[in-house]
Amino acid sequence: MTTVLYSFRRCPYAMRARLALAVSAQACELREVVLRDKPPELLQASPKATVPVLVIDDGRVIEQSLEIMLWALRRNDPGQWLRPERADLETMLALVAEFDDGFKYHLDRYKYAGRHEDADGAAALTHRAQAAAYLDRLDAQLHTTRYLFGERAALADMALAPFVRQFAQTDSRWFAAQCWAPLQTWLSAFVNSALYAQIMLKYPKWEPGTAGVLFPPGSTPVKNQLMRQTP
Repeated sequence: MTTVLYSFRRCPYAMRARLALAVSAQACELREVVLRDKPPELLQASPKATVPVLVIDDGRVIEQSLEIMLWALRRNDPGQWLRPERADLETMLALVAEFDDGFKYHLDRYKYAGRHEDADGAAALTHRAQAAAYLDRLDAQLHTTRYLFGERAALADMALAPFVRQFAQTDSRWFAAQCWAPLQTWLSAFVNSALYAQIMLKYPKWEPGTAGVLFPPGSTPVKNQLMRQTP
């Protein structure tokens, strides 16, 4: 049995999973899912019916993005994502949990205002301001170190960057105009990294009865290129 990852390219949670699988060189069969047409195999593997879902070759199923990251990195952690320079794993996980709860709530209501209580955009700006307060904290933290917990990227950086990217893309001109120079540099390093390019390759929709694609391509990690600053 082959380890299978059900994924969707633009989903920040699925990005987390792919980042950790890629850097740890944990080979799997990636099945790209179209969320409006979910395959029965995904629904059978996970009642939550959302990505990412990792079906390990021993039959176990991991349904949460952070748990997939931890599973992969505990098997192989060449970038020491689980061992940040200025904190510990518990501190990083606490920060990620806070953002998954509060920041994500406001991000969704900013980016997808019409799906929630506001269709004309007024409440969306309120949610943008509330989400921005979380980013103020990250920016302040990045004034003292290149990454959130030291001079190299760690799990917290990789778990949060896909969501900060989603926030920034909602109104890129507004984001660029904010006084968040360290945060903007941090995010730019992420989206211009070799690792990000590797996990954002486009794949066709997986069709039941066919093979998925090998992921990561070549099953080799991207060494020491993680969120490298561009000159």
